[in-house]
Amino acid sequence: MLIALNKPFNVICKFSPEPGKRTLADYIKTPGVYPAGRLDTDSEGLLLLTDDGPLQARISSPRFKLPKMYWAQVEGIPSDNAIAALRKGVDLGEFVTQPAGARLIEEPENLWPRDPPIRYRAKIPTSWLELTLREGKNRQVRRMTARVGFPTLRLVRASIGNVHVQGLAPGESREIDASALSQNTAARR
Repeated sequence: MLIALNKPFNVICKFSPEPGKRTLADYIKTPGVYPAGRLDTDSEGLLLLTDDGPLQARISSPRFKLPKMYWAQVEGIPSDNAIAALRKGVDLGEFVTQPAGARLIEEPENLWPRDPPIRYRAKIPTSWLELTLREGKNRQVRRMTARVGFPTLRLVRASIGNVHVQGLAPGESREIDASALSQNTAARR
């Protein structure tokens, strides 16, 4: 079984209770499924859950190079040099990120409002980046954009492989065909 969830902002990516906090248990009632990868509490968007251990490993492991696309609303308007650095790989101290897809985009169509909204500052513009990674280290997108001078204000995972978040409102989920994702991950070995 494979479930696609649009994880809302400020939801902890686990099922066990956390006093005063929302967790995956508030949205997913299917027993025996676990997240294939994670999204930070302050990130939102596509999260895949499965009861299949090998599938979970294929989705979450960078070894299989399954692309994960993110939309990042950043403070400021990134320069060509900043985007080139994101594409090349960014030195984050303990490691250098792998090359990534990076481009400026318009605000994504059909993007839901965040609750609560990001802070608004009249004198500082924001813009949107689309980033595609094949690895997923802790807070990587936020660290990458900050390192090139454009801190992330809002982060949405838009897709994992050929599965997209579009069509799911925050907190909504749907069961999807695991064979399509499995074929995609197996083809990239």
